[in-house]
Amino acid sequence: MRTLLGAAASSALAAAVFAFLDMVDVVLCFVYGFLDGILEDGPPVSCYCHRTSDGGAGEDEVEEAVSDTLYERRSVFKDAPTEEEEKPRWSDCGCASCGEWRRRSSSAPLHVVVKDEAAAAGTQQQTDESEEDAIFIHGFTSSSSFWTQTVFRESSSSSVLDSCRLFAVDILGFGRSPKPGNCKYRLKDHVDAIERSLLVEPANTKLSSSFHLVSHSMGCIIALAPPEQSQIHHTGSADASKWQPYFPPCELQGAPSQVALRRLAAKKLWPPLQFGSAVMSWYEHIGRTVCFLVCRNHRVWEWLLKILTRNREVDFRVRDLTRHTHHSAWHTMHNVICGGASLQDRNLQAVEAAGIPVQLVHGVDDQVVPVECSRHLKAKLPRAELRIMHDRDHSTVILGRARGFAQELRAFWSRSSSST
Repeated sequence: MRTLLGAAASSALAAAVFAFLDMVDVVLCFVYGFLDGILEDGPPVSCYCHRTSDGGAGEDEVEEAVSDTLYERRSVFKDAPTEEEEKPRWSDCGCASCGEWRRRSSSAPLHVVVKDEAAAAGTQQQTDESEEDAIFIHGFTSSSSFWTQTVFRESSSSSVLDSCRLFAVDILGFGRSPKPGNCKYRLKDHVDAIERSLLVEPANTKLSSSFHLVSHSMGCIIALAPPEQSQIHHTGSADASKWQPYFPPCELQGAPSQVALRRLAAKKLWPPLQFGSAVMSWYEHIGRTVCFLVCRNHRVWEWLLKILTRNREVDFRVRDLTRHTHHSAWHTMHNVICGGASLQDRNLQAVEAAGIPVQLVHGVDDQVVPVECSRHLKAKLPRAELRIMHDRDHSTVILGRARGFAQELRAFWSRSSSST
């Protein structure tokens, strides 16, 4: 009886809190609409509060992967129903670090960090048959530092990944990569940006004809998406995915994008990470306010953290949380994590048909994505290797065990090469 009363009280409290947030978001819609009209250099970017999805999209529009969750987010006030200049919005940070990409061309490539063991050893031949290439893709509100501060650093102090060229990218809209305001940050946009930066216009060295993909969190969705240009369709490449938010589509639950939104950003007050995900995913204007207070003033917060912690550098995980705009984060959340859900079955079929080796690692204590997602994914990819790790969560499947993780990559790559 007490359990039922407690659950009812918790549900009632959550409903009251989120109803209040619904009201706040409506008020902020009018506030930002007024301020944008005054402060924006060009035409203000409209929000999604009074817009609707086109409905009845054809196959070409489905390919665009603009998620219906951008438009249809039910609240107590709302039932579910042109290119701009690349200038920072008045509510975004315009510092030298965040705006570095604007000093280059308008179609600037992504920021890429390269760890070239062959070059470090003084090898003259840059492309050797025994040399392996690996592309590392980070997750949501993260950056290439997630890999350079772990696996890349480990490769410098050991021979686990010798003779490998490691490429870590800041995906579009995050880290030091471009954050254009005229982009919808669809899954296709992210894939095209990686392809353009590493194959079409390589900034450092050209990748070999076959390469590995290592991804974490949302990066797994991008890693499993097929590229558009045939030059990077490789049957010999290996994909080591470390998390995948895959839920089987169910007609009773609604569209896959809506299922993903409800499951990954459920309106719950506890745990705090879940509450934060719900606020930033359901409330466009509250999320923009958070980014205005935190991301736009990241230099101030970093300065304060250095004083409080007495460290000369801020932890990369904290720093990466601020290196994006609300526009890039909001659209990536809905168009990749939610909207990409409608494309996952097709993408997984392509991976399985191509015979690409896949390894999945998931922490039992993951509070971001339930372990069941990897089990569902394993059912779609019968040949994939699935490892469930106890006492590990969403991040610690990698963080805190960089050497072991690098050794697992090496072993998996060796097995993949022998099998293909």
